[in-house]
Amino acid sequence: MPDFQHALSSKLPRVETTIFTVMSALARETNAINLSQGFPGFDAPEALKEAVSEAIHDGMNQYAPMQGSLSLREAVAQEQHRRNGVAYDPGSEVVITAGATQGIFTAINALVKEGDEVILFTPAYDCYAPAVELAGGNPIYVQLKAPDYRIDWVEVQKLVSRKTRMILLNSPHNPTGTSISSRDLDELEKIIAGSNIIVLSDEVYEYIVFDGEKHHSCASRPSLAANSLIVGSFGKTFHVTGWKVGYVAGPKALMSEFTKVHQYNVFCVNHPMQSGLATFMTEHTDHLDQLGNFYEKKRDVFLTSLEGSKFKWTPAKGTYFQLLNYSAYSESKDTDIAKEWTRTPGVASIPVSVFYHSPIHEQVLRFCFAKPDEILRKAGELLCSIDS
Repeated sequence: MPDFQHALSSKLPRVETTIFTVMSALARETNAINLSQGFPGFDAPEALKEAVSEAIHDGMNQYAPMQGSLSLREAVAQEQHRRNGVAYDPGSEVVITAGATQGIFTAINALVKEGDEVILFTPAYDCYAPAVELAGGNPIYVQLKAPDYRIDWVEVQKLVSRKTRMILLNSPHNPTGTSISSRDLDELEKIIAGSNIIVLSDEVYEYIVFDGEKHHSCASRPSLAANSLIVGSFGKTFHVTGWKVGYVAGPKALMSEFTKVHQYNVFCVNHPMQSGLATFMTEHTDHLDQLGNFYEKKRDVFLTSLEGSKFKWTPAKGTYFQLLNYSAYSESKDTDIAKEWTRTPGVASIPVSVFYHSPIHEQVLRFCFAKPDEILRKAGELLCSIDS
């Protein structure tokens, strides 16, 4: 193929191949246990697969409605009311998306204009800042500090300006495994009161919270719900990340703008999977209620397997990620250690520094524990074999 002959100015000049792709490729190359990329190592519930198969055989193989299957939007609205007490209209306030990432990208591009500022908390999931930049907005970063990674709301207040269009929250939080509290929602309410600030709340791990804690959704506070878009993920909730189906819910005025962009972005999402998800959600609410305990046990299996090691950790409060501080083993950068330990002893992780907007090395790695127990125990055994 001939070389491209024209000057090309990249819209994302600092973006390279994601660390998730790099580490997963290295794990395959070295036959390492892959605890890097965040996907479950087990299958979807049988009843869910059967519901999708039935939808295919029933002929639901053409375009779904642009906003999503009404039955699934109704299931989302019912579940939001059950858990958070908010009454979303499934006809105008819920849209099914091609995964949560598409929902986040669409929300930002629908609501952020040239020169707008968007407050982001780092370490942050890697899709946030590029979406803001592509929309012409300016990311404004608030750094969460180890080991507790709590939000400093005084700092947030100082960064709010007349240009602030959006605050992007993520709870339970990837990569740190922390969750916001009721007090955090109090502080957020104070900051946005009387303003035009929109909250984009990434709540894809909403059911995966531990130790008897409750998920504190922005949808649970009327004043926040009135100014927020809530993003959810069926992939995270039902162990089907490869299906790429999520949702966004919010007040009609915001969702109207969201839908304008969504219809030209993906238009609609996989129809039989939407139908199967709606059926499963209606008939198996026990799955949702048991998910936190399911993953809490896996977290505990992984951490128990590390007892006697020199790693330091605070048990994750949510998500299916656990951070480990390796400072007792090495002073090397986490990007180097992650690659080294993927080769030997053979466990792939993600260096937490890649989630920050500027170089920072706190000697912390992220491990995904959404895997079978025997895999987690073997990974722990290998990590415990590391020499100082």
